[in-house]
Amino acid sequence: MNHSNSLPPILQQIAQIQSMERGKLSVIKESSSGPFYKLQAREQGKNVTRYVPREQVPAVQQAIAGYKQFQALTEQYADEVITQTRVAIAAGSKKKPSRPSSSWPKNKKSTNS
Repeated sequence: MNHSNSLPPILQQIAQIQSMERGKLSVIKESSSGPFYKLQAREQGKNVTRYVPREQVPAVQQAIAGYKQFQALTEQYADEVITQTRVAIAAGSKKKPSRPSSSWPKNKKSTNS
């Protein structure tokens, strides 16, 4: 029995992401032997730069794509849970009618100066 089958499909998708890396990969400079790469990311509030050997570039690009997919899926999952939460809260509050505007005291301007 596969444990991941009991998870919602979106969580199964998240669990299938095999590699992740934060940041932006860019070319530092071009040389006759090829480009030199760096990976820049924010870690613990600081901008961190790592140099990436050419042979690691495809794996780093794939890991960056994995992290972007992770972010998109977790945002989507959060949106789904928030919607379900709001529906559940609204269903629970239908026991007594509530109108937010009527629960606030109204400020009336006094005509007596």
